[in-house]
Amino acid sequence: MSFDTTHWSVVSAARDGASPAAAAALEKLCRTYWYPLYSYLRRKGLPPADAQDVTQEFFCRLIGKNDLASVDRNRGSFRSFLLAAINHLLANEWDKARTLKRGGDRQIISLDAEEAEGRFVQDPLGHDSAENAFDRRWALTLLDRALAQLREEFVADGKLPQFDELKVFLSNVAGEGDYAALSEPLGMEAGGVAVAVHRLRVRYREIVRAEIAQTVATESELKAEMSHLFASLD
Repeated sequence: MSFDTTHWSVVSAARDGASPAAAAALEKLCRTYWYPLYSYLRRKGLPPADAQDVTQEFFCRLIGKNDLASVDRNRGSFRSFLLAAINHLLANEWDKARTLKRGGDRQIISLDAEEAEGRFVQDPLGHDSAENAFDRRWALTLLDRALAQLREEFVADGKLPQFDELKVFLSNVAGEGDYAALSEPLGMEAGGVAVAVHRLRVRYREIVRAEIAQTVATESELKAEMSHLFASLD
């Protein structure tokens, strides 16, 4: 597959000023992946207000200041880059940045404080390190994006009811009689339901793979990132 339109290409374009739409595209990426970073900061022990401030300051530097001079796509995945960059901010710059007034003209992306903390409180804490929790949340974000795209495809085909009935089998193995039970509501034989579930799973895997491919630069990195992220969900 081609890696010409990955997240790295968006970052590179924003860094180089190659496209007037690059900054907007980078901001869209940040809106997508802000929560894994916020969750990571909370797991590192920052209180909610500071975690919000660090997240905003991070995006201010990344987007508002175009602070991308040292970005190198050969360093690994987009996930690894963001984690390393926010750790750099914490280690070297946050003591200075925290004196700035919260919010105001330094708000780069919209972060709902109640939503952010509400999601964090509902996250299972377990005994994971902040890094492992970040990877798990990142993986779940990718899976959520893939599921949303799959749903949109069924909507476009006028098959939303079928998707709603079958999506449970993306994460659960069908029990005896499960397919037969859907024969009447879906207007299919049990064998037809089984085929539809198989196709659903195949398409979902394709979309997940494409989503992960957007965060790396090479085929070898894609394989490694897929293995790493799925392992983080165990």
